[in-house]
Amino acid sequence: MWGGGVFEEPYRWTEAVGNRRAYVDAQLAQGSPVVALSYRDGVVLATFQRGIPKLYEVYDRIALGGVGHPADLEALRAAALDMAHVEGFNRSPADVTAMRLIKYGLAPLAKRAYEELFRAPLIARVLLAQVGARWGQDVLMTLDYDGTFEETVGRAVLAASDPSRRAMLAHLDGAGPWQEAPLAAALPAALRAWAVGELVHAAPEAPAPDDARLTQHLQACGVDRRIEVAVLDRGAAGTSKYRSLTANEVSEFLVPWLGAAVR
Repeated sequence: MWGGGVFEEPYRWTEAVGNRRAYVDAQLAQGSPVVALSYRDGVVLATFQRGIPKLYEVYDRIALGGVGHPADLEALRAAALDMAHVEGFNRSPADVTAMRLIKYGLAPLAKRAYEELFRAPLIARVLLAQVGARWGQDVLMTLDYDGTFEETVGRAVLAASDPSRRAMLAHLDGAGPWQEAPLAAALPAALRAWAVGELVHAAPEAPAPDDARLTQHLQACGVDRRIEVAVLDRGAAGTSKYRSLTANEVSEFLVPWLGAAVR
């Protein structure tokens, strides 16, 4: 199909890679954002989903959130799981870190798939959260489909577009600080940032949504989507710090704020 020429002419190769970027961006444009926020007692991850979970435990202190094609997310999750357990067995559990999983495992995998034009690219963005003993020791990292990755402090998001990602981060930064915030404050903040991402992506030129508009949007989304929340609890007993919140726990936090429409 490519006739071999695309690999011999730098312009054609660059053009082909650019076309892949446009294709993957269009596929990810419908994805539901994911928010991770470091708070007093751990890290909370939150999103809305329609049946397929988007938040997972990877290893004792590490959680993964993702947007994109379910099969590609599963491929990245499986790669992270395999690497974590091999590293934990061959080295030690303390050596299994979000940075190592991204830098030496997932990023090279995503970059190869993106640049090898005879293979399908991975339609996925992922976020790894690693809880530390104290607030400042939490690690939050994001990986894009082309293999680029970034570490952020205190919060990280996955979004459908760059304007919505910037708006979500700005909203969280403006609403903080979160060092002393309990989960009861961090979870609503994470969900408001999620709503910012959706609204800005849908109408990037519109004025920034106020709290009333964010609440209204979250209530509307709660009708046909389910809120998915997981926490990495830094004070949890044992080695595993990951826990998915039950529907009753989510309701306990959110019904007084959003009403009974949330699930």
